[in-house]
Amino acid sequence: MQNQVVSRDEWLRARLTLLKEEKELTRRSDALARRRQELPWVRIDKEYRFETDAGSASLADLFKGRSQLLVYHFMFGPDYAAGCPSCSAIADGFNGIVDHLENHDVAFSAVSRAPLAKLQAYKQRLDWTFPWASSYGGDFNFDFNVSFTPEQQREGIEYNYVREAKLEAASGGDDPFAAMSGTDAATYTRERPGMSAFVLEDGVIYHTYSAYSRGVDGLWGMYQWLDRAPRGRNETDVWWRRHDEYGKS
Repeated sequence: MQNQVVSRDEWLRARLTLLKEEKELTRRSDALARRRQELPWVRIDKEYRFETDAGSASLADLFKGRSQLLVYHFMFGPDYAAGCPSCSAIADGFNGIVDHLENHDVAFSAVSRAPLAKLQAYKQRLDWTFPWASSYGGDFNFDFNVSFTPEQQREGIEYNYVREAKLEAASGGDDPFAAMSGTDAATYTRERPGMSAFVLEDGVIYHTYSAYSRGVDGLWGMYQWLDRAPRGRNETDVWWRRHDEYGKS
């Protein structure tokens, strides 16, 4: 659809009207951020183990001496041949944030269930440097509602704080990202995206926040830019690829 073409003065009036709404959204976003920070905490007593580039690590080790930890739950299951393309697009923005977060007393790590060797090879392929830990063989992903067993799928999983229908959860449907990840739809959808926040205080770890599904849209850098482009996201089915796949048939 062709947008209306107007004079600069008419454009400015329309822009200032929109600016009022943008400022209100910013204020609302600030208020929501404060409410996130005011959520109650849940003590973590379970011992979680991870494999990292530096060796075996506990959840406390992922803090790297900081008092806060942000985790991105990256969809890369043990049976995947490659990481989820959507998670990969989000993760393209991670390299630059780690130093800034660490200098604000916040550690960062992606976490996936694939074995560490798979994660390391994929990081090398896509030229990523951010921390990425493997929770292979552990309960971490299951306890934070981003990984599910086949039995849970058959019964209907609970994801993003709602329970999915049995058929939807079990079948996974025709998901093009499953093929792009080298697996079938059911296996692919046993992993889900999300992020979780933790705090370490007096030697005790607490879970403070988690978000899933479109709750992580704000972390997706390219969408923040596309939402400001003249034609927006302009999506035509699955248009994005891993950044080293554009231009390939």
